Amino acid sequence: MSWYVLYTKPRNEKKVTAKLTDMGVQVYCPLHTEIRQWSDRKKKVQEPVFKGYVFVKLKDYKQDSVDVLNLAGAVRFLWWNGKPGIVREYEIKAIQDFLDDYKNTDVKIEIEQGEEMVVNEGPLKDSRGKVMQVKGNIAVLHLKSLGLNIVAKLPIQSLSKTNN
Repeated sequence: MSWYVLYTKPRNEKKVTAKLTDMGVQVYCPLHTEIRQWSDRKKKVQEPVFKGYVFVKLKDYKQDSVDVLNLAGAVRFLWWNGKPGIVREYEIKAIQDFLDDYKNTDVKIEIEQGEEMVVNEGPLKDSRGKVMQVKGNIAVLHLKSLGLNIVAKLPIQSLSKTNN
């Protein structure tokens, strides 16, 4: 059995985790506690460490992934080099240990201006380009393909660094 990374719709991590648990699928959604301020009170809430992602342990990816992807809130599995990305057991354990030791944790995807990136999804999939600007969760990517200069605003999650 291997761990896979499931990409979820925004703010659906805990819902997908609950549904998968009800189905009998082993799932891990790392959480940390935040204090949220409302106009009349403060409250401690559990928030996912990895926004938009949960870890799912499957026996047979080809067969079991279909049921997982049919859940409301599940989007797709992350792929790496043409195969579903596998997270090793010791890496899951390291995340658990880290979160046990450091209670106030926040994880951010860091993309810097000037980095070469590859688009992983959508109509521009497999296109390469240079990051021109980063605003919040959106990167402006300069793509030079077909002899044309194209500037695309893309979600950071849809990009990965090139292997140059």
